[in-house]
Amino acid sequence: MIVTEKEAEAFLEAMHFPVIKRMYCQSVVECERAAHTIGYPVAMKIVSPSIVHKSDVGGVALDLVNPGIVKKHFLRMKRIRGFKGVMVQEFVSGEFLLLGLKRDATFGHTVAVGSGGIYTEVLQDVSFRVCPITMEDAEDMLEELKIYPMLKGMRGGRDVRKQVAQLLVQLSKLAEHYPMISELDINPLILSKDKLIVADARIVVDEQLGSL
Repeated sequence: MIVTEKEAEAFLEAMHFPVIKRMYCQSVVECERAAHTIGYPVAMKIVSPSIVHKSDVGGVALDLVNPGIVKKHFLRMKRIRGFKGVMVQEFVSGEFLLLGLKRDATFGHTVAVGSGGIYTEVLQDVSFRVCPITMEDAEDMLEELKIYPMLKGMRGGRDVRKQVAQLLVQLSKLAEHYPMISELDINPLILSKDKLIVADARIVVDEQLGSL
């Protein structure tokens, strides 16, 4: 069973992951109110259990700066097949990472980290480990990535290695406490100038093993 995005992000927030400020909306009025509450600029993404890659269907809009643009994109997304609503959220720019958890038939749960965003499958810059992992394991995973120089603060950027490694360890621990999780994808985890933030999440649960 695919957990709705709203529930997936609420679950991660309850597990102390840094989830972006967001509001679920099903009407233009709700979107405009959410954008005003969160503060412009905002981003908008479609909510649908049947859509895996939102960007492929035009289900993501970024850097929306006023109510007119928010309304325009809501009405456009409402026409996309499978539409259940939208998530209006804080717009944060930065580098994108992928964090993942997946149950393998042979090895059990594995944790992953790599280049995120829409180019994840193209770049193939991902490192894996079998759960559970330690901080040392997580740091080794980061060193295997092509984007490692960015994580350690090249060209005056922030060194986020410890923070990302800690999130990987947290993710690994979820496998122990919630074995019913078949897949968990955080994509992207945004590395901005001043914070790390989960901007999108997807969870698949094996209902035979229980519920979250």
